[in-house]
Amino acid sequence: MTDPIDALPIETLRRRGSTKWAKYPADVLPLFVAESDFPLAPAITEALAGALAIGDTGYTPPTHPLQAAFVDFSARRHGWEVDATRVRTTGDVVMGLVEIMRGVISPGDGVIVTPPVYPPFFDAVPEAGGEVIRVPLVADAEGWRLDLAGIDAAFAAGARAMLLCNPHNPTGTVHDRDTLVELARIARAHGAFIISDEIHAPLVRDGVAFTPFLDAGDDAREVGFAVTSASKAYNLAGLKCALMVTASDRTTDVVSHLPVEVEWRTGWFGVIAGVAAYAPESDAWLDAVRARLDLNRELVGELVAQHLPGAQYVVPDAGYLAWIDVRPLGWGDDAAEWILENARVAVNPGPTFGEEGRGFIRVNFATSPEILQDAFARLGALA
Repeated sequence: MTDPIDALPIETLRRRGSTKWAKYPADVLPLFVAESDFPLAPAITEALAGALAIGDTGYTPPTHPLQAAFVDFSARRHGWEVDATRVRTTGDVVMGLVEIMRGVISPGDGVIVTPPVYPPFFDAVPEAGGEVIRVPLVADAEGWRLDLAGIDAAFAAGARAMLLCNPHNPTGTVHDRDTLVELARIARAHGAFIISDEIHAPLVRDGVAFTPFLDAGDDAREVGFAVTSASKAYNLAGLKCALMVTASDRTTDVVSHLPVEVEWRTGWFGVIAGVAAYAPESDAWLDAVRARLDLNRELVGELVAQHLPGAQYVVPDAGYLAWIDVRPLGWGDDAAEWILENARVAVNPGPTFGEEGRGFIRVNFATSPEILQDAFARLGALA
């Protein structure tokens, strides 16, 4: 069994200047934005230090080792065969989503989103010229799933594309292969496209099978785009690098005709770090992170039961984000600001994920057990 990684000491974390640890005063425990508190994979630190030593801080070329590194990683970790010639880069996942949408829709076209969902989706669609069409997830006792009938109806009514979150943020849902196969069939039947955000894919928990959308059959390859990055699993968001992946001539043609600046926005340090992240020598580090997250997922359940009796939490299948229903506690539709003021814990407000998020909070558990225990004890004092 892989030993879990330890988070950095809180004294070290408070020296960080990125958003998670710099936005709020030192008395606040930050469990909001999706940054993790673990040390970098050693291969990443070594690669970046080597680049700095020789002043390798220039522009990103159109062809670089990241394409091949991602191909190898996908085959090794997900059993997914990717064609390196169909992998292009840009600055970040949302940038990739927006530019691909611009390539497949016309101004005013409907684009399906499935709330509760990553808040930038709601802004990315109009940025690309589209109109948001909401088809909420279906919730049941086991968690959340796509409303395939609702998606079919939305495409029939004229929607031209869908933003898929796979795995889903904030619920941590990993859509199973049968669901993705049917989603692809529906989209192809309506002449529509699926653009899949797969940024949390490396962090699927043990025993859960992740299916890349483009690996879900012939229909998926014809209608699909995948946009992903090493940024979430390896904590590299500030280095600005994401991958746009296709699997058919038609979809590859869309990406190849995007403005050249889309690719020029790729950060070279993001490429360097991504190559090191996807290399086999970083697999042990990734497994140690996954082992820690497996423990923390269960710990959050214990802490919710102990400190927030009545609140509802379903253990997520992927990622490091807990989606917690605090409506039974009577904290109102949007408790985040009240929690911040009274408990000095920063969490994400549920309503930013859509109307379906009213009464929920999102909690980042990619940290130490001690910080989680402190944070939930503070929350419990409000219950």
